[in-house]
Amino acid sequence: MTQPRNFSMAGAVDLGARQAAAKRSQQASEHPGAGGGFVFDATDATFNTDVVARSQAAPVIVDLWAEWCEPCKQLGPVLERLANEAAGDWLLAKVDVDASPQLSAALQVQSIPMVVAVIGGQIVDGFLGALPEAQVRQWIDQILQVADQLGMPARVRAEAPATGGARQADTEQAADGEPGPAAAAGTDRGGLPAAPAGPAELLGDARFEAAQQAMDSGDLDAAATALGEVLADSPDHPVARAWLAQVDLIRRVNSYDRAKVQRVAKEKPEDPEAQMQAADVDLATGQIDASFDRLLGAFQRTAGDDRNRVRVHLLELFDVLPPRDPRVARARARLSSMLF
Repeated sequence: MTQPRNFSMAGAVDLGARQAAAKRSQQASEHPGAGGGFVFDATDATFNTDVVARSQAAPVIVDLWAEWCEPCKQLGPVLERLANEAAGDWLLAKVDVDASPQLSAALQVQSIPMVVAVIGGQIVDGFLGALPEAQVRQWIDQILQVADQLGMPARVRAEAPATGGARQADTEQAADGEPGPAAAAGTDRGGLPAAPAGPAELLGDARFEAAQQAMDSGDLDAAATALGEVLADSPDHPVARAWLAQVDLIRRVNSYDRAKVQRVAKEKPEDPEAQMQAADVDLATGQIDASFDRLLGAFQRTAGDDRNRVRVHLLELFDVLPPRDPRVARARARLSSMLF
């Protein structure tokens, strides 16, 4: 069975969250100017142009959040207000972790809210949790001091939003095939590091970049090989485990006849293999709670080796999502209550 053209790493996360995030982004675009150009959304697809490229001229503070995260709702407005007050001394990028799984993995997001500062394409500092405004201000002052030490004068920072078209300038090419002006500027930033090619490079291991490129091209075997090499050196590496769990899920689902899997699961609720395959399809199509509920039900109905197989499969599916995802936490709690 060939891989569906629209089935990729995105299919291994909550598509409902992605759709909700897309709707919020559309609503924001319908009311431009609310952030004064100093606050913007960033995603897996736009991180390189919206964050890395802009960080060559101004520090970019990245706020990683989710709709279900209550502390995020406390911290987010504080950061947005401070960004507008700064008027270009630094910029604020908002990243919905539910809608940006690769970026979340690359930044090793274990808990949110998580805030990191990017200068010259490199992460220089960060913090977790909803800090009081006074502490946030103090932290930002330290980030601006780092920017000054790296040769990023305040005058350049204040002018950064006026460029407006960072995304377009970074990607456009001149008619003769030479890089556009923004790309050329990135070659000489007073000693600052060049912008990384994507979120994978933030992990500091070329094998992640190889895995990301392989996933983007649909070569899941090559991606699994690269990630396997990382895990051979670091068996508990959280990002490698999460990426490999997603790759394995996609490979399994690609081998299924999905309609048959769903039909057999409905006809044979006592068949653990049928339920595990159906749970894979559920998860890959964004039905997270349905996937976990299906396997928890199968766990209750089975015994012996079958019961253990279902348990192990459920744990493997947990690895596909961030460990602090509330749906994982709820399912883990239910599983624990059944075990003990």
